[in-house]
Amino acid sequence: MIFDTGYAPAPESTSVVDLRASYGLFIDGGFVTGKETFPTINPATEETLAEVALAGAGEVDAAVAAARTAYENVWGPMPGAERAKYLYRIARIIQERSRELAVLETLDNGKPIRETRDVDLPLVAAHFFHYAGWADKLEYAGYGTTPVGVAGQVIPWNFPLLMLAWKIAPALACGNTVVLKPAETTPLTALAFAEICQQAELPAGVVNIVTGAGETGRLLVEHPGVDKVAFTGSTEVGRQIAHALAGTSKRLSLELGGKGANIVFDDAPLDQAVEGVVNAIFFNQGHVCCAGSRLLVQESVAEELLAKLRARMETLVVGDPLDKNTDVGAVNSAAQLARIRELVASGVEEGAEPWSPPCALPERGFWFAPTVFTCVAASHRVAREEIFGPVLSVLTFRTPEEAVEKANNTPYGLSAGIWTEKGSRILAVAEKLRAGVVWANTFNQFDPASPFGGFKESGYGREGGRHGLEAYLAQG
Repeated sequence: MIFDTGYAPAPESTSVVDLRASYGLFIDGGFVTGKETFPTINPATEETLAEVALAGAGEVDAAVAAARTAYENVWGPMPGAERAKYLYRIARIIQERSRELAVLETLDNGKPIRETRDVDLPLVAAHFFHYAGWADKLEYAGYGTTPVGVAGQVIPWNFPLLMLAWKIAPALACGNTVVLKPAETTPLTALAFAEICQQAELPAGVVNIVTGAGETGRLLVEHPGVDKVAFTGSTEVGRQIAHALAGTSKRLSLELGGKGANIVFDDAPLDQAVEGVVNAIFFNQGHVCCAGSRLLVQESVAEELLAKLRARMETLVVGDPLDKNTDVGAVNSAAQLARIRELVASGVEEGAEPWSPPCALPERGFWFAPTVFTCVAASHRVAREEIFGPVLSVLTFRTPEEAVEKANNTPYGLSAGIWTEKGSRILAVAEKLRAGVVWANTFNQFDPASPFGGFKESGYGREGGRHGLEAYLAQG
């Protein structure tokens, strides 16, 4: 399908991906068929990419049993230095197959190829390299050296392969085995990762992939053979999981929604801040839990900043995710597009004023133009609820104290950004923000050595760095 972006097309080839007509479940080192299947589609074209097996209770039982056997007999007793060899091997194979994986991720998810190629895949490999280095040094982490056991992991659709890496790499480094359920709309790179596990000759049962929708996730989370649950996704589902596991011995970590604030002071380098604001909210179509979806700008520079922001938004290319010119790709699903539209409509009804650059959207697929709301009140839904789309709400402030108050006026606490030339102001404001990650004069910068996680309704527990080991080690 050809999209008119005004640029000479620069499409990435899909020939590097060998798509199967159907995919099975990955259990005990091999692929097995399921009783039922469901389609996974390309959100940019609405074309079916493949049929994928739907895991039921029997398949989840088999996956957990395989993980338990591998944990007790192979992976748990294995020396950390030996586990590290497998993780290093997986990381190298990911690098070797990075172009294929990037194209597959873009096809299944809808995000631009530049992002999957230049952001997602390098970070995926880096996480496996990082935790390979920890596998034989757990005694120095401070969380003990005993693995928890079998980890049940449920990941979202916004960063399918990266979230897999965040979950699986530390779990394996610590000696746990894994049953992972990818999101229903983006299962393909997880199944490609299963092939990588085979290629790396990872012992059977150490990693198991069960595909399906919410019911499959529930079966995994509530399975009595699972010792630890890790979930990334919506706050609503996170609450349900926490309720289901309350009173059990299972360990739980949650990385949930966000409503990040980007605070721009009047002494900030405005051109740099605009780039940061654009990256914070339009990266991955706004499908980012830590997206800077609220812009708090000091009143004295609000008009100037908004003029620069609108000019920058007019240069964004919305279209074919496989085109290397594209900045904003397709919304992941029809359901998510409906959610975005509903919240944007509520903003208009409540009196906020939306603006989008001229943007000819493709006729097929799921698309939403980059949008900025002004005249926003803190009580508006677009300022309170997670939209998870390319929609920015702008509020103003006069003093640092007011900025902090407005930034913290949310049930979420995942991320924030501060833009100012004063280092003392950065430190003073950052220590008052109730956010798990605070960036200074940048946004959406990630490193496998740095922990990530939230406060309040954004969840608990940390992923990444030394802190990411804690969830997968039994202390004491």
